[in-house]
Amino acid sequence: MSEEKKEYNTIEEDDMTQNETEEILEEDDVKLAEETVSETEETEETVEEKTAEKKGLFGKKKKDKKDEKIEELTDMVKRQMAEFDNFRKRTEKEKASMYQIGAREIVEKILPVVDNFERGLAMIPEDEKENPVATGMAQIYKQLMTAFDEIGVKAIEAVGQEFNPDFHNAVMHVEDEEVEENIIVEEFQKGYMYKDYVVRHSMVKVAN
Repeated sequence: MSEEKKEYNTIEEDDMTQNETEEILEEDDVKLAEETVSETEETEETVEEKTAEKKGLFGKKKKDKKDEKIEELTDMVKRQMAEFDNFRKRTEKEKASMYQIGAREIVEKILPVVDNFERGLAMIPEDEKENPVATGMAQIYKQLMTAFDEIGVKAIEAVGQEFNPDFHNAVMHVEDEEVEENIIVEEFQKGYMYKDYVVRHSMVKVAN
């Protein structure tokens, strides 16, 4: 065999050897990659299993019947306490309202007596105001008005004030150029309030 042919055969053998080596290396790389993927999958599965175990140990456990019954009774007690508190507040409000209504009715019945005292005192002549009877009437009237003031009964201001239908009852109108329009010029009967409630409106004359 000639030298050239030998060299050619040697080159071919070297090429084949190199190709085989590359194939082996590629196979090894593929195997290594497959093993890495497999190990990664196993690791993920292991982590998931451990996580599931932890959830089982530390997560919410299913409540037994005893705990459910306790929660049910506790909730029932809370609802009943809230209902009782609402009932108590409503009762107190109704009692206060009834008291105010009753007090207003009593004040309304006493007002005619107050009116008569005022008429009687207004009719006493100046030279007889020192009379014991007149003095006694004045003292009783003063005592009555003091009691009114203590329980929250006050007269409604009228003369010189602007007419307000919430407090005044206009029974007469008059033309008066000296007074501004809608101003009360005369009061026929006093009006009274019990706290924030009108017991009786003032009967007044209003300027047009």
